[in-house]
Amino acid sequence: MGEDGPVTSAPQRPEGPTPTPRLIATDLDGTLLRDDKSVSLRTVAALAAAEEAGIEVFFVTGRPARWMDVVSEHVHGHGLAICANGAAVVDLHAGRSFVEVRALPRATALTVVQTLRAVAPGTSFAVEMTTGINYEPLYPPFFQDPGANVATAEKLLDGEGDDTTAPVLKLLAHHPELAPDAFLELARTAAGGHASITRSSPTALLEISGLGVSKASTLELCCAERGITPSEVVAFGDMPNDVEMLRWAGTSYAMGNAHPDVVAAASGQTVANNEDGVAVVIERILADLAAQRG
Repeated sequence: MGEDGPVTSAPQRPEGPTPTPRLIATDLDGTLLRDDKSVSLRTVAALAAAEEAGIEVFFVTGRPARWMDVVSEHVHGHGLAICANGAAVVDLHAGRSFVEVRALPRATALTVVQTLRAVAPGTSFAVEMTTGINYEPLYPPFFQDPGANVATAEKLLDGEGDDTTAPVLKLLAHHPELAPDAFLELARTAAGGHASITRSSPTALLEISGLGVSKASTLELCCAERGITPSEVVAFGDMPNDVEMLRWAGTSYAMGNAHPDVVAAASGQTVANNEDGVAVVIERILADLAAQRG
């Protein structure tokens, strides 16, 4: 669930005519997935029906590739997913192998670390690489990873350890006291000229990618390869890391549980993730297509 509680009213359609979609792009946590991280049977059926109708489905998430098992079996056709907020395109049909990586330069990551330490004392960091996550001793143990290296961000990024050549997908920054949106605004003001900074957690946890790397920019590249225009894309999301994607897509829906910035960015709104808001819209799209075809 997002930050404003669920919306249980009927979905609000975007104004004006909606082109026949060729691609559906959906976030996972708080959007496609229910709060218990499951994919409902209704949603599974809707995704399969969309693919059957010739509409590609892309999962576009802040999750790393290693956390994609929850939806791997629901990817049809191309098998691709956009992970780490656009830093990686992953083939879920080929063992979550990396098809494309848009890395955060280590020197840039170090600059951001130094900047955030100065403007927000108490910030702790983790470094997400193609080989896994490493983190500082004070970084909260959100998810235990027995294979992680534990050291200062400076040491993790300066080439020490076993990940000297592994591309950095994103830097994670956590503050124990600041409000999430206040931390995001502070970080963007101080370091936004060096990297793309966003968030998807209800805590003060920032996700920092290479400059210009976002869900939107990587989705745009994937669509361009397929000759798909923004007007042919329907997108779904719930948190600030979805805002650029929702603005880019020709038709977009904020979930009923979405952050206010997401509601403002989207062209329409559906019901909450726990009420299968993505499936509700897909079912309506398919019904409209069936009616058009007579």
